[in-house]
Amino acid sequence: MSITKKLLALAGAGALAASLAACSGGAAGGDSADGAVDCNVGISMPTRSLERWINDGEQLQKLLKDDGCTVDLQYADNKTDQQISQIQNQIAGGAKILVVASIDGKVLAPVLEEAKKQDAVVIAYDRLINGTENVDYYATFDNYKVGQLQGQYIVDTLDLDNADGPFNLEPFAGSPDDNNAKFFFSGAWDVLKPYIDSGKIVVPSGKAPASDDDWASIGIQGWASDKAQAEMDNRLSSFYTGDKKVDIVLSPNDSLAIGIEASLKSAGYKPGDDYPVITGQDADKANVKAILDGEQSMTVWKDTRTLGKQVFTMIQQIVKGDEVEVNDTKTYDNGKKVVPSYLLDPQVVTKDQVQEKLIDSGFVKASDVGL
Repeated sequence: MSITKKLLALAGAGALAASLAACSGGAAGGDSADGAVDCNVGISMPTRSLERWINDGEQLQKLLKDDGCTVDLQYADNKTDQQISQIQNQIAGGAKILVVASIDGKVLAPVLEEAKKQDAVVIAYDRLINGTENVDYYATFDNYKVGQLQGQYIVDTLDLDNADGPFNLEPFAGSPDDNNAKFFFSGAWDVLKPYIDSGKIVVPSGKAPASDDDWASIGIQGWASDKAQAEMDNRLSSFYTGDKKVDIVLSPNDSLAIGIEASLKSAGYKPGDDYPVITGQDADKANVKAILDGEQSMTVWKDTRTLGKQVFTMIQQIVKGDEVEVNDTKTYDNGKKVVPSYLLDPQVVTKDQVQEKLIDSGFVKASDVGL
């Protein structure tokens, strides 16, 4: 079933809450008499193998420590058992607030039941945690919109409403165990599928899911660049013989795009008029350089600094016993409950916007991307 509704913004974005006078950890996780809780926070990030998770974890840790909180930041090397063990240790260490960017959102229900027995508040960070009532809040970007932006960029860049076509598309999807991946794919597929149905876009490999719900059939486990490269190698060698060329690659994020671009380079593709339109997401440094070099068309930028600041605000509100601000209470059903959510807006970055959006804002340094 297609995800087509527009996410509702039910409340305006709020400024950061005032700094807390009593945010320090104190005794191991004890609650205050007025309903507030000690600022003892466990942060569980999935991996250090992707640049963005390092940035996310370290930024949130710094915000919290600067505010006097006790913080335990852990990275789980993309191993679910390791993440579960780390969360268990954080609970045992007195964490009263858990911020979890899950590796597999379907396997955390038992450990979060342990957390709830200790009256810990759970915030799902960027990735929804499924199959449990024991997740209190979700903070993320509008992930369906991420896909919409990628799909619309393809439509606009190739002028699909007016061009003759057909254009050869190779679509990719993210890791099947990542709940966000289905939103990325659905947003893009809802934009592109009418052009596929009309024949304006064709998929020579046949790897075109019949519907949004079949997205995992083309998912790349672990968002691995090398697996995306191998998959693209297979498609190029099997379906692009002779003069047939790829016109479009729908890549849901930058780590897959890097692998895809390496495959194209090996097959003799070079930046220029006949080079494919390639999408991405995250504004990783290597991909920003690829955009500047003409090897990638765009990236959808989710300024994760704003996500970290929003989660910091939510933690402050929890610690003070205030109402936690959310702006979506309808969209994110995890199978057990609709999780109150705060959604942030992503934005497209192209070659001529790198300086203004990424460098001038301090998200990346000019020297990191070859400028």
